[in-house]
Parts: sequence; structure tokens; C-alpha cells
Amino acid sequence: MSAVLAPLGRAATYRSLLFLASALVTGSVAFALLLTGWLLLAGTVFLTPLVIPVLIGFRAAVGALAQFESRLARDLLGADADGGRYRSGGTGFWARGKAVIGDLGFWREQAYLTLRTIVGWPLAVFVVSLVGSSLWLIALPIYYRWVDADVGTWHVDTLQKAVLLMPVGVVGLVLTLYLARPLAAASRTAAEALLRVDDASRRVDVRILRRRALRAHAVATVVANVVVLIVWAAVSGSFWPGWVLIGTLLALALHAWVEYAVSREDWQRRRGVVPLALHAGISVALCTSYVLIWALSGAGYFWPGWAIFAFGLVLGAHALDFYRRGPVVTGLQKRIDVLQTTRAGAVDVRESEARRIERDLHDGAQARLVALGMNLGMAEQRLAADPEAARGLLTEARLGVEEALRELRELARGIHPPVLTDRGLEAAIAALAHRSAVPVHVTADVRERPPAAVETAAYFVAAEALTNAAKHAEPSRIEVRIVRDPKTLVVEVSDDGRGGADPAGAGLTGLRQRVEALDGKLTIVSPAGGGTTLHAELPCAS
Repeated sequence: MSAVLAPLGRAATYRSLLFLASALVTGSVAFALLLTGWLLLAGTVFLTPLVIPVLIGFRAAVGALAQFESRLARDLLGADADGGRYRSGGTGFWARGKAVIGDLGFWREQAYLTLRTIVGWPLAVFVVSLVGSSLWLIALPIYYRWVDADVGTWHVDTLQKAVLLMPVGVVGLVLTLYLARPLAAASRTAAEALLRVDDASRRVDVRILRRRALRAHAVATVVANVVVLIVWAAVSGSFWPGWVLIGTLLALALHAWVEYAVSREDWQRRRGVVPLALHAGISVALCTSYVLIWALSGAGYFWPGWAIFAFGLVLGAHALDFYRRGPVVTGLQKRIDVLQTTRAGAVDVRESEARRIERDLHDGAQARLVALGMNLGMAEQRLAADPEAARGLLTEARLGVEEALRELRELARGIHPPVLTDRGLEAAIAALAHRSAVPVHVTADVRERPPAAVETAAYFVAAEALTNAAKHAEPSRIEVRIVRDPKTLVVEVSDDGRGGADPAGAGLTGLRQRVEALDGKLTIVSPAGGGTTLHAELPCAS
């Protein structure tokens, strides 16, 4: 017996009851606030300057009530809730209004206040009524003489009848106390999901927030439907809770389907899939609710058929349009993927080029200039005492200057060779062939100079291919062919070396990224022992 009555001795039980009962007040205030706020917004939306102060005032009122609700949930239920903290986020008149609309906490707080209105308030009426009725039955033997009470069909006019009803009151009270904790736990879950502050110290993924909101919605739906069913069982009559079940389950089904559709990453990657999925799911949910309403209202003429036909017709047109545009959309998506990949490759190429230039400057010209400064310093010290030694140091310094200048010219040529700018692609590649240790034969047919970016990319493709061939392939001859047609510049470098080049190697990958950044195409054919052919096509329509 003590275990059954244990909830009577726990303070948390009475705190839970107090929180549930508080919805009688806060739910009423929330209903009045939300209704008034949205009516004012709807009335001033066309009076553009006036809607901003109304919106800001509405936000402040919602925040104040949400802060009070947070304190109730925190103090009575121990919830981790801290809603109602509003930061402007804007410095101007219009920016403040935009900040309110973009404030995720504002919409979550409204969702919580709506739950306290449509779920918390009826729940509070149920709990307070059950507690009051139980206490009334328990105390009935004291005042039955003066109230002329009737409990159902039983007229209580004697002490014995009043005492017999006392256990009913005890059972009702114990049942209420047992229900208070799980009902309050559901309220705590909703408060923690919807009344949490978002700041830099506690950044929550939007997807996590959406899942929490869905869980809170599901819990609130179950609790509300259980309460309605208990009330119906107590008063009997026709199955009127069916109407409540249809409405609440329809809202939950729509919420769950929207969450599922927008969380599917594979659907989001295909343009148009999410809108079609949302259209289909909402249509099915609404048609199902129409059929349930038809069944609950006594069947008869099957009027939902017209709604199903209309929804099906619109959905079929949507699906037909989606599949008709499917190849175009798929092509656009592939194009977007290619652009994302090639642009990322271009960034990688630029970064590697910057690192190479920095390394060459640090290890080459910079080191020689440091040595030059040291030699000049020592020559200055020895000039009077040992002119011959000073002359030798000056000679070394002059040679160092010449070497540094040569390395700087090589570095500049690696960035953008002057001959390419002055004389064009054919002359620049001929200069590369002239400096190559392997005989290189160049065939060029470039009647019109391509755009500068294309010309530069073609030059570096040829330069890198010649370097790789001389370094790795051990060829006896290299052929370079350059052909320009109105739309494409073709650069082909082939050798008779040992082949077996790895297309995924770092050097060839860099070349491919450089070519693809210009929407070009790079093909490498390198069978083992059969030489290597590198074929690059660069679009150059002007």
C-alpha cells in the first residue's frame, strides 16, 4: 500500500502538478498573445513601415512569455530551458525587422506557446478537474447532508453511500499523481527542445533542432490523444475523439514527412525530387484524412473520390513535368558537379604554384643574395689590408649576382614567360624545345592567338609534359603538335619513351586540374613500353 501511495510523498509530483495546472493561465495568455500578434501583423503587413514596430513588439512579448515559461520549466521540472533571450541582430530600422524574421528562437518559442495553448490548456483542465473531483469524493462524507449530491445515477443521501465513494476518490487522486510525472516529462522534453538559447557557446545543428521539434510534436500528440480518449471513456457517448485523432495525426504525419523529405541528402542532390516528394506525401496524407472523415461521418456517398481524383491529377502533372525535365536537370546537376570539382582543382593548382614560387625564392635567389651580402661585407673589411682577397670576394659576389639574376629570370619564366606574351604560343614552345636536352620537333598551326588564359594553360601543359618526358620516360625524340580551330586549341605531346605513366600522379593531376579549370579535357595514353601521348583540348571560342 505504501508503494502505491509513494507519489503522495514526493515533492516532484506536486511540482509536476503545479506546472501542468499553470497552463490554465499561461495557455490562455499565450492564446491571446499569438492571436492578437498575428492579427496585428496581418492588418499592418500592407502598411510597410508600421509592420516593423509591430513585429518587434510582438517578438518582445513572445520573448517575455517564453522567458516566464522557461523559468517555470526550469524551476518546477528541472528542464534545461533558457528561451526568451532576444538579440536585435540589426542596427537599422529594416535590419531589425529582418533579424526578427530570421530569428529561429522566435519561431520555436511560438511553437512552444502554441503547444501550451492547444495541448497544455486542455491537459490542465483535465488534471485540475480530476484532482478536484477526487478530493470532492474523498471529503464527501463531511458535507453530503448539505450538497444533495448525485454521482452518476447514484443519489448520495446517507453516510454509508458517501463513505463508499471515498475509495473512488482515492483511486482518482492516485491515478492523477501517477499521470503527473510522465505528462510533465513530456512537457519538459518540449521545453528543452523549443526553449533553448542559440549562441556562440552552444551551437546546435539545425537538423538536430528539427528532430527535437518532431519528437516534441509526437509526444504532445500522443499525450493529447490519450487525454481525449480518457475523457471519452469517462463520459462515453459516440466516438467523438475520432475527429481529434484525425486532426492531430494528420498534423503529425505532415510534419514527419516534411522532416523525412528534407533530411534525405540523396534527394537534395537531385533537383526537383524534394518538392515532388513533399507534394506526393502531403497529397496522400490529405486524401487519407478525407477517407477517415468520410468513414467517421457515417460513410454513404464516397465524396472523397473527387478529392483523390483532383489531387492525383495535379500530382500526376507534377510528376510528368519532373520526369520530362529530368534529363535537362540531370545535365545541369552534372555540370554543377563538374564546375565545383574543376574550380576546386584550380584553387589547388594556384596554391601549389604559390608554394613552388615561395620555395624557389627561399632556396635560390634569396640564399644567393644573402651570400652576396656576406661577400661584400668581407670584401669591405679586407679592401685596405688585402686587396687581392677583396678582389676575389668581389668576383664571387659578381658571379653570385649573375646567378641570382638567372634564377629570377627562370622563376619569372615559370610564372609567365615574357616570350609567350611578346611572340605567342608557337615561339614560347619553340623556346622550350630549344632548351630541352631531348630532341623536340614542334608542329604548330595557330593562325589566331587564343585568349591569354588558354594560351598560358597550353604553354604550361607543354612545358610540364616535356619536363616529365625528359625526366622519367628516357625518350629519344619528342613530338609537340599545336592546332587551333575556331573553337578549340589542341596541344599534343608524344614521346617514344618507356611509357607506363600514372595518370593519377601528382604532376599529371595538376595538369588535368589546370585544363579542367578552363572546361578543357586532358587525355593520357601511356602503355608500358609504348611511349606516352598527352592530348589536351582547351575551348577558346571568342
